[in-house]
Amino acid sequence: MHILPYDNENNPIVDANNKTVPLNYFNIVKLKTGDAFEYQVPGYETCIVPATGTININVEGIEFQRLGNRVEDVWDGEPEGVYVPVGAKAEMACMSENAEVFIAGAKYDKVLVPFDVRESDLVQYGSDETKTHRKIKHILGQKQHDKVGRLLVSELYTVGAGGWSGFPSHKHDTNRIPKETRHDETYNFRFKPNWGSGLQMLQRSDNESGDAYHIVDGSTICIDHGYHPCCVLPGYEMYYFTILGGLSQRSLIQYFQPTHAYQVETIPGIKDMIAKFK
Repeated sequence: MHILPYDNENNPIVDANNKTVPLNYFNIVKLKTGDAFEYQVPGYETCIVPATGTININVEGIEFQRLGNRVEDVWDGEPEGVYVPVGAKAEMACMSENAEVFIAGAKYDKVLVPFDVRESDLVQYGSDETKTHRKIKHILGQKQHDKVGRLLVSELYTVGAGGWSGFPSHKHDTNRIPKETRHDETYNFRFKPNWGSGLQMLQRSDNESGDAYHIVDGSTICIDHGYHPCCVLPGYEMYYFTILGGLSQRSLIQYFQPTHAYQVETIPGIKDMIAKFK
């Protein structure tokens, strides 16, 4: 499902129990100096990540000061985040001139402990030659595995101008461990310059024609099932904020499309990338 950018007025873009991706939650909150925003999501653990701007956060009386250091856009510095336990009340206050804040969530049934993430876990893989050169910055990744229930949150960047992500094509829509896990996935895309655009493919079955969505700056994509590579036009850089919510476990097991699976052996660093989604 493709959700074109719109003014959501700080209301969830992907609400709890969404029909397409019921394991995910996603909101974009925009604030100005002195503004505050409060939320609770029963049945979902969440993570607060400033795309730009600086905010103070209070999670049930626990304070996290001055989260976020990016000013211009998502390319302007490293990501930071705060984990919010299931159903907890979280309040954010804008400390900069403006702030745009992502709230990512996954369905879960246990209440854990809030914490902050101040440095990213960076994975870089692929190559310019194969047009798959990519950086992944984990906010809730392998390092936080024992502190989080089902939620994985990361930022993905194409390296250079133009190229592919999510290739070799893979899916994770069926719980059949150890071959594959069910993880719903939600993306929010940004482009540099922001008039750039790209393509999100969604191929339901191997070797059968699928769907394609023209993604623009601010597009949200919800992946329910199927193989889902994406690409950016030559001359532009692409970023996407990634939310993964697991049905039965947090660690992601991708099933690579049989036709293209052999290319796992041809793309530098991809095995390390796979290992980081735990």
